[in-house]
Amino acid sequence: MPTNPKTGRVAVITGASSGIGAAAARALAAHGLQLALLARRADRIQALAAELGDDAIAIAADVTDRDSIVAAAERVESELGGADVLVNNAGVMLLAPFTSAQRAEHRQMVEVNLMGAITATEVFLDQLRDGGGDLVNISSVAGRTARPGNAVYAATKWGINGFSEALRQELQPDVRVTVIEPGAVATELTDHITDDETKRATKRFVKDLAITAEDIAEVIVFAVTRPRRMTLNEVLVRPTAQPG
Repeated sequence: MPTNPKTGRVAVITGASSGIGAAAARALAAHGLQLALLARRADRIQALAAELGDDAIAIAADVTDRDSIVAAAERVESELGGADVLVNNAGVMLLAPFTSAQRAEHRQMVEVNLMGAITATEVFLDQLRDGGGDLVNISSVAGRTARPGNAVYAATKWGINGFSEALRQELQPDVRVTVIEPGAVATELTDHITDDETKRATKRFVKDLAITAEDIAEVIVFAVTRPRRMTLNEVLVRPTAQPG
């Protein structure tokens, strides 16, 4: 699929089965990167890998299961020569009023959104350091502005922002760290909300003004293809009509 010559760089994308992850895979492949597509839904990433051809491999992995991420890193090392870019994209957005009824979802968001990114970064860090790499963490406007109904989701995204800034200072200049904070994006994240009223309201909000996953994919590509002398450390991307 690449429309540009191969760069020799390898990008690992978590949550690559849909949304921003799948869009980023297509965009990075088009810019000459090889891809390792990680997600729980093996059928989806296998289909995407087939679409991308020789430039991608599909690896069934769960960011909440460190052993599966270690196994994925071993495959990336042996089959592709190691990761140069890691896009921590896997995430869930289970918005709801804060009550005990959502406690399992609270834990799920922390384990996927925050601990998942921490685990993937820890496992792939040595590969990223080998020759200089890029770490891209997908956060959210919710990492800057909390509101009723997104308390735990916002907590995970504020956590990602703090994690990213600390690593930026710690890993420079060996690894560039970029955190991207999208506003409303048209993906399937809203489909997973279990609180009916919140789900309806969120879908209405997203439908009226959302940008596309491809918009964010373009930002990812731009960040990781800059000259090594510069880094886009933090990028906030809202739909033009989104008020907050």
